[in-house]
Amino acid sequence: MRQPNPRMTAASLAGAVDLSALRSSTPAAAPAGGEPAGAPTPAAAGSSPYVIDVTEATFQNEILQRSLQTPVVIDFWAEWCQPCKQLSPVLEKLAGEADGAWILAKIDIDANPRLAQAFRVQSIPFVMAIVNGQPVDAFAGVQPEANLRQWLAAVVKAAGGEAELPADPRLADADDKLQAGDLDGAEAAYKAMLAETPGDGNATSGLAQIALMRRLEGVTDGREVLAKAEAAPADIDAQTLAADVEFVSGLADQAFARLVALVRRTSGDDRNRVRTHLLELFAIAPPDDPVVNKARRDLTNALF
Repeated sequence: MRQPNPRMTAASLAGAVDLSALRSSTPAAAPAGGEPAGAPTPAAAGSSPYVIDVTEATFQNEILQRSLQTPVVIDFWAEWCQPCKQLSPVLEKLAGEADGAWILAKIDIDANPRLAQAFRVQSIPFVMAIVNGQPVDAFAGVQPEANLRQWLAAVVKAAGGEAELPADPRLADADDKLQAGDLDGAEAAYKAMLAETPGDGNATSGLAQIALMRRLEGVTDGREVLAKAEAAPADIDAQTLAADVEFVSGLADQAFARLVALVRRTSGDDRNRVRTHLLELFAIAPPDDPVVNKARRDLTNALF
């Protein structure tokens, strides 16, 4: 699934959205009680003060005025929209986690057709970010949570705020289980992440670490493993286990070189098995590691 960011840029949005008809010629009045226009108000949409229902009557105050101080993310939805029921709860959860770094404004397009028309909403769910009274980015359709977190961080950065990605509680839970030695629990948590966010690099790395730990269970003497591999260069089990020992011993370059050489000497299912093993080790190593980059090039040369 594509990232939320490629669809609409600030430049394209500037000409696509006409908000002039929705702006009042006078500044919005402060709500009763003296609160400034940009202050969070209780939301009918949920218990979080950072999730608000917006209508045409409250649009200027709740979105345009508020966005001068805090980014506002608009969630266009409708009761009949099933994908909206998947996306909206995730946005509401992330708004609560953000603790006021941005505000989620929910607009029912059936109840507010002029707003949907002004923003040229063609399909829902449709999400748009407003900063300083102007649209800066938007996307349509359901997106994985990890992609939403990245997109929201970019929105906050565009508003001059802190661009750090909020911690993913799913990843924290899986990592905690892994650190505690609960391999089964960690494996289930990482797999759940991949089910929600296919291709998630952190979950893929976590599963690769678990597989490595399980392969090394019972290994008490790394020198013995390496000696067996030296005596049996065609034994795939011996060679891959030796590569694991080298990898955890801080000799990743030797581990990668061993497996690349094995790829060159094998074919068919055996070659694919060795290649997959090597890719699992790549997933554990830092992605910008020059040793990994060199080994990837060597693997490509070995395969082609």
